[in-house]
Amino acid sequence: MDHPIILSNQQIGTRLGELRKRKGLSQAELAKSIAISRPSLAQIEQGNRNIDAVELQKLAIQLGFSIDDFLSQGYSLQKNLELESLEKTIAASERDDTLKLDVDKLTQVLIYILEHCAGKPNVNERVLQHMLYFIDFNHYEVYEEQLSGASYLKTSSGPILQDFDHFIQHLLEGELIQRVKTSFQGQTQVRYLPLVKADLQLLKASEKEIIDKVIDHMSDWSQNLFSQYVNNDMPLKASKNGEVIGYELVFYRELPYSLKLF
Repeated sequence: MDHPIILSNQQIGTRLGELRKRKGLSQAELAKSIAISRPSLAQIEQGNRNIDAVELQKLAIQLGFSIDDFLSQGYSLQKNLELESLEKTIAASERDDTLKLDVDKLTQVLIYILEHCAGKPNVNERVLQHMLYFIDFNHYEVYEEQLSGASYLKTSSGPILQDFDHFIQHLLEGELIQRVKTSFQGQTQVRYLPLVKADLQLLKASEKEIIDKVIDHMSDWSQNLFSQYVNNDMPLKASKNGEVIGYELVFYRELPYSLKLF
């Protein structure tokens, strides 16, 4: 692969315009998907506006290109399309990224977190979901395979576990956890207590290591700090409110979120 070079705004704009048209997207559609205005995107394509790193990452995700290839001397639209086609073929034949929820494993992860964190007054229902998100997505970034296979939806305050209420009700009915309401910093909050111990035989050593790191690093954070931090994680930034957050977006992470860059 050619080494990245410094491109002019005109070169960047031309390449982006070609990719957008090849994808069959209007400027309005693409601009909306990366949360900028259509006139701003038009200025970028015309070479009249600088593009920052976050915008380029979002465009790479939406248009399906490698940033290194895009910025290289030997880049061509045809080469990019051939590479994209090859990657799709390999992915289809070698890897199945369909989410497959492992309820038993997710149950053990949750109980393990509660064993270590239920006594902390800050670990309410929302913080608990944020911790589950980082455990699942950090594991996927490091090992490129799912831990629990859970789906998370983007909201304005961070990721929430899809069907969280049904999952919690299942654990309550099975008498695995207990729901309690407490007061913290003048506000009523929902928290959970474990009624059983986690079955560590259902967790691999590599999975437990990821879980422990999240607990050690984040379990003392307030809900506000968690929300600010998680919303700047690339999978959240590149997703729309109300949609399922794609696990593959972890590969666009930068520091301090990326575990592979440490």
